[in-house]
Amino acid sequence: MRDTLVLNASFEPLSTVTLNRAVVLVLQDKAVVEQAHPGLRVRAAAVELPVPRVIRLCRFVRVPFRRHAPWSRRGVLIRDQHRCAYCGGRASTVDHVVPRSRGGGDSWLNTVASCAEDNHRKADRTPDQAGMPLLFQPFVPSPADAMLLSLRAGERTELPHWLAGMRPAAA
Repeated sequence: MRDTLVLNASFEPLSTVTLNRAVVLVLQDKAVVEQAHPGLRVRAAAVELPVPRVIRLCRFVRVPFRRHAPWSRRGVLIRDQHRCAYCGGRASTVDHVVPRSRGGGDSWLNTVASCAEDNHRKADRTPDQAGMPLLFQPFVPSPADAMLLSLRAGERTELPHWLAGMRPAAA
């Protein structure tokens, strides 16, 4: 199922929703289609509309300000694009740069995506002690960055050009 990017009335990214939810929002006149998948249409008995890729809410929704996206294991894997921070291969686990046993916590700056082999090899040591330098430094994504990163890679490249300035840089 395709995910649809939802923009606030001010064109700020809010979230992603399923195709079904996006169609319901458009049909209820709560949102308008800003960009559609070319050549794809949703048809019903009395309605036909393009399959939305990006929708914009008709009314502004006030969102409580969050300076940082909440940390999660899934978020770390998405932020690092499922790339191992030690070898660059496919990552399936999250590794603590400073191990929890040495006071390292669950935070954006202390966790990186890692393949199971490198996570096991590094074990309960820091990267310097294990002789395993990081290929890239962990960073704290903004809430908008985290939301845009959660889109599949193909969907991120197909976003409208006016959202290009909001796309997060590659990690």
